[in-house]
Amino acid sequence: MATDSVTKVLEGYGVHAGAGSIHLDMAAAELVEEALAHKEGRLASNGSLVVETGKYTGRSPKDRFVVDTPDVRDTIAWGNVNMPISQESYEKVRDGVAAYLGARDLYVVRGLAGADRAHARKFMIACERASQALFITQLLVRPTDEERASYGEPDFTILAAPGYKCDPSIEGLNSEAAVLVNFAERVVVVAGTEYSGEIKKSVFSVMNYLLPVEDKVLPMHCSASMDPASRDTAVFFGLSGTGKTTLSADPKRLLIGDDEHGWAMGEGIFNLEGGCYAKCDGLTEEREPEIFRAVKFGALCENVILNERRDPDYADVSLTQNTRVGYPVEHIPNSCLEGAGGEPTAVIFLTCDAFGVLPPISRLSADAAMYHFVSGFTSKVAGTELGIKEPVPTFSALFGEPFMPLDPMVYADMLGERIASGATRVYLVNTGWIEGSYGVGRRIPLDYNRINVNAALDGTLEQAEFIHDDVFNLDIPTSCPGVPDEVMVPWRCWSSKEEYDATAKKLAGMFQENFEKKYAHLPENVRNAGPRA
Repeated sequence: MATDSVTKVLEGYGVHAGAGSIHLDMAAAELVEEALAHKEGRLASNGSLVVETGKYTGRSPKDRFVVDTPDVRDTIAWGNVNMPISQESYEKVRDGVAAYLGARDLYVVRGLAGADRAHARKFMIACERASQALFITQLLVRPTDEERASYGEPDFTILAAPGYKCDPSIEGLNSEAAVLVNFAERVVVVAGTEYSGEIKKSVFSVMNYLLPVEDKVLPMHCSASMDPASRDTAVFFGLSGTGKTTLSADPKRLLIGDDEHGWAMGEGIFNLEGGCYAKCDGLTEEREPEIFRAVKFGALCENVILNERRDPDYADVSLTQNTRVGYPVEHIPNSCLEGAGGEPTAVIFLTCDAFGVLPPISRLSADAAMYHFVSGFTSKVAGTELGIKEPVPTFSALFGEPFMPLDPMVYADMLGERIASGATRVYLVNTGWIEGSYGVGRRIPLDYNRINVNAALDGTLEQAEFIHDDVFNLDIPTSCPGVPDEVMVPWRCWSSKEEYDATAKKLAGMFQENFEKKYAHLPENVRNAGPRA
């Protein structure tokens, strides 16, 4: 009966499964067997399934579109991030994908986005490949047997056809790959790319529209953790490569989730996912023991090189620096299985500063928090997007603008309300460079980041002496036990104070230019809380 209802939904999008079979809600072990039988990947010595994603080893922002339909025309923040595509062009791609999938075996996954069932949405993903079905099975919140029995129709459906090549001559398309979000039909089409991150981020993008509009819940591109004793929670904002997954996987805390959460005002935070999607570049058991040990049977690795003994060589990035692994959150032994907690007592903004002038950690006022949230400064690191070879300084509103369909101020106002309503401390943490800019300085050691973050979370950092940085308008702690004092204040570890000053003013000017271009309408108190070139 469940398969009949799935068939009905798929037929509504033109997928008439004739030549193939529908494999519904298969267990992870079954999906691994299917993937191996169809030579989609290889089994590593640690038990994980390893696949290669071909041409697309990261997201392709230029191939992601929102269908321009009347119901969203006046609410989507159209531009270079949310690019419109016509209903006509969308239908050409959708119909081609539907015919393609209808002739193949399909692996259908029914999952949930949202650990808090009051705000969850049902997602059904029809996959051409068992390996991608394994990925999204582990990344979504997995329904209970009772929830699956009463699942009914999904709130949103995703058609994943990595083997289908789009016709680039279709008006609006840029290549043979396309990710098309249609809010009117409640469907996402992911075609021509084998990179599973496109499926995951499609779910997030949809929730980033639905939660604020329908539930008044703030969706956040952040990781989250909880103190097991006090039950205090903290959230970590940051783009890929800034350390969200790494810094939230702390053996002293419970991991709520590593990438996507909702904050229901007056209720608390909850994970939108049931799994983690971690970078593998340079992964070692010594540096990141929880993530290293999570890569085992049931995990899916993308573009990780195996040696002759099938041991993963995480240092080999010959395919891409964006090597990835997806695994269920319970692979982290100290995970919070309910996926939810109270309102955060600390908010951490993570930035990868390739200029090397921002302090390893600094304290933000409420106004400064608003400023840095809408600014979202970081450096895109190699591999997270196509064409990125070295760090590229960028401003991405909300530390996640590529996934936010609404105007950034919708989300910023919601965060401001939440910070103002409680005793939430806010910090800016630099996981990028120290002692100089990229190419001269070095990446700040992970151990230093962990020590600083832990001191911020448990409140001991507030016992330090703070000095004010007039250029970046930040309060900087001058010491933190376990971190060299000269590292805490950035200009003290540069070989030339003059070079530091010039570089700092250059970055501060970039902050101001970005703010004036995008947010000149914001109140003076927020403007005055930012850098001053």
